[in-house]
Amino acid sequence: MGLLKEPVSYMCLTMNIIANTTWTIIQHNNTNLTRVKSANRENPHTVFFKYTANLEQLQATINHAEHCEQELAYHCKKSRLLNKRDGVPLSWWIGRTNETQTYWGGSLPTVQKCTCGLEGSCIDSQHYCNCDADRNEWTNDTGFLSNKEHLPVTEIVITDTDRPNSEAAYKLGPLLCRGDRTFWNSASFNTETSYLHFPTFHGELSADVSFFFKTTASSGVFLENLGIKDFIRIELYAPAAVTFSFDVGNGPNEVTVQSPTPLNDNQWHYVKAERNIKDASLQIDQLPQRTHIAPSDGHIRLQLNSQLFVGGTASRQKGFLGCIRSLQLNGVALDMEERAKITPGVEPGCPGHCSSYGNLCHNGGKCREKYSGFSCDCTFSAYTGPFCKKEMSAYFGAGTSVTYNFQEYYTLTKNSSSHASSFYADMTLIREAITFTFRTTKTPSLLLYVSSFYKEYLSVILTKNGSLQIRYKLDSHQDPDVFSINFKSMADGQLHHVKINREEEMLFVEINQNERMKFILSSGTEFNAIKSLILGKILENSDVDEETMKANSQGFIGCLSSVQFNHIAPLKAALHHSSSAPVSVKGRFTESNCGTLTAADSTSSETTHSFADHSGPIDEGEPLANAIRSDSAIIGGVIAVVIFILLCIAAIATRIYKKKSIYKKNEAKGSENEDSAESALKSELSMQNTVNENQKEYFF
Repeated sequence: MGLLKEPVSYMCLTMNIIANTTWTIIQHNNTNLTRVKSANRENPHTVFFKYTANLEQLQATINHAEHCEQELAYHCKKSRLLNKRDGVPLSWWIGRTNETQTYWGGSLPTVQKCTCGLEGSCIDSQHYCNCDADRNEWTNDTGFLSNKEHLPVTEIVITDTDRPNSEAAYKLGPLLCRGDRTFWNSASFNTETSYLHFPTFHGELSADVSFFFKTTASSGVFLENLGIKDFIRIELYAPAAVTFSFDVGNGPNEVTVQSPTPLNDNQWHYVKAERNIKDASLQIDQLPQRTHIAPSDGHIRLQLNSQLFVGGTASRQKGFLGCIRSLQLNGVALDMEERAKITPGVEPGCPGHCSSYGNLCHNGGKCREKYSGFSCDCTFSAYTGPFCKKEMSAYFGAGTSVTYNFQEYYTLTKNSSSHASSFYADMTLIREAITFTFRTTKTPSLLLYVSSFYKEYLSVILTKNGSLQIRYKLDSHQDPDVFSINFKSMADGQLHHVKINREEEMLFVEINQNERMKFILSSGTEFNAIKSLILGKILENSDVDEETMKANSQGFIGCLSSVQFNHIAPLKAALHHSSSAPVSVKGRFTESNCGTLTAADSTSSETTHSFADHSGPIDEGEPLANAIRSDSAIIGGVIAVVIFILLCIAAIATRIYKKKSIYKKNEAKGSENEDSAESALKSELSMQNTVNENQKEYFF
């Protein structure tokens, strides 16, 4: 379903698909990091930006888009942006409205601040920009400008780089726009007598009208435009019928599409009506198009002179109750939202987008209504992204442990009304729903462990032969229930999807979307006083069975992805909310895309993340307990011989180098300063955060 359309097709654009969103990218003539020195108010450094689209095309693109942004990076060393003493800025930028702007990336247009000033995080709290601290070291004020009225940036002026050690550098990214504003442009009609009116619709020889509607009413007029005798009208004639009627002077004509199911089901339905000198047609959703052939002689011009009525009628017929969006006449979108703001009985926007598009939110993401459209709330999902489809993956090194503490979670949210809080209200579980994906070549391995204050636990491990085992101990006085899945070794470096569901004593396991396996627990049905969930290695003292302990001796080395325990996503919390969530991380733990790689990529992934077997102890900080003294002596002797040989080679190489340097001394002096200013600056700024620009681009 094409939710996003690009606004212009007559200029050269770049379009990227990033996280399920299509971006229109308009480049300009200066995207390099540019260094600035010796500029002051009398002799400012001024740079102009010329875009690959003209002003009219830029304006059309921006107006049509739902959101636009442009990154403006300003690096500084003793180079200020604002000036608190006289209020006159020392640097500024100008947008397409030709107005001077003194707010910088990420801040708001109404305040003369940088992002850190807005957030209260500047390196000097007395100033509103990092650069205004005026320090003799590199810092920056970088962020995205997103006020569409001011974009794109057309000019930058810098004046404060003429003092000793004073220097600045700037970099302006391309203009990025996404979304189709017209697609969600909508209005709600709350009474049968309410309507919006627009200028006369001119469709003398050809006319096409398209829109979406949603209603619970049994009938109503979508739009109408009258002439002296001629007219055009589209209406919901009955709960399952839409009629397109018109008169060009030959008498009334109508085309009706009858739906097999009611159209007043409060779901979005699409209407497209067309008329030319040969015929007229009407289509509803994906139903077959109905056509009416025009007479071979007679009038052909549709002559209208009244205003166009939307959602109502001038002929006193029953108006429309419900929502209309994305209304286009002859390919031109009408701005119903702006007109609705000043019209009684009509509200801008439409509620209920989730009823039609909620299924676009995946993996437990919840659809949330927005003024224009909807968003997917991924809070209780192990995934992220606009539609909760992006897997959260991480590489675990040797000895790495991620611990999610349920007790702290309960304490933090005990007064919350959220579902997750109430779910753990008594800290006792009679059901679990667990999903995760993993990739490893190591055995034995501990994948997941859930502990209890009562010495009850759940462990999911890979045994020495690579089979998956699920171990439930829900009675501290009994041995754990052990359930093995032995169909093949799962330590093969491939991605494996695991789904575990328990309902009291019934346990269901699904591996790689294959048939569910059913098991029965005998040790109990209540998981009491759950304490924590651990991924990787158990570092705390725990009373577990021997097989779990063997698996824990190594923990887990490899990739874990999209881990979900009921409504908790511990891996996601560790990657994105480690400072606020009750989660702690120890060891080598790196966010990765390892959970989305295909089987063909697994070999390279293993090489990158060292999935191959290594000899030696797991904890490299501890000595080998069974090391033999004679082995150490032999190794020491070998090392001594190797060092002696290396010293001899180094001495010979040094003599040769000194002789060669006599002949190349002058050449070396001449080439010392060949590095460009930009390269030197980039080296100085290497510790600063930059935007990843390694995205695939598609040129149209």
